[in-house]
Amino acid sequence: MGTHQRRSKQQFEKLTVSELYCPRCKISRPVRERLLLLLPGAELYEFRCQVCGESLATRENKAAPRHPGIIHP
Repeated sequence: MGTHQRRSKQQFEKLTVSELYCPRCKISRPVRERLLLLLPGAELYEFRCQVCGESLATRENKAAPRHPGIIHP
């Protein structure tokens, strides 16, 4: 993988979602991201429609930062 490809991949990994299509509302709506689960080495997030609360997508963040107050083995 060349330098340009690595840089593009890093930029893509940092994208955040602001709107997604909601099948219940039948239109693209703003979303809220919330932490669902902390796993060893990853975090699982869920995106929900801000209007109706429908769960629209999930995202896994690997190599998650350590959270204060959580005991890690």
